[in-house]
Amino acid sequence: MEWTTILLGLVGLCGLYLIGIFIVKPLKFIFKLVMYLVIGALLLIFFNLISSHFGIHIPLNPFTLITAGVLQVPGVILLLLMEYMLF
Repeated sequence: MEWTTILLGLVGLCGLYLIGIFIVKPLKFIFKLVMYLVIGALLLIFFNLISSHFGIHIPLNPFTLITAGVLQVPGVILLLLMEYMLF
């Protein structure tokens, strides 16, 4: 083989590596965001089921889902305090 063929092969592999990085990083971010939303939804649904006996309800919207998903239990407590303070 000639050295130009090897060099072009290495450049092609580097290009594929860079394209892979630019595709995989945003997909990881989107996957992580979706997982936060799912965790937040599960936490809020569980909380709303338990607290419905006391007349407390936290609505499900993107803000509350992301807050409950990222902060988890402290986020639900924060949302509960915000609901209590605002209404």
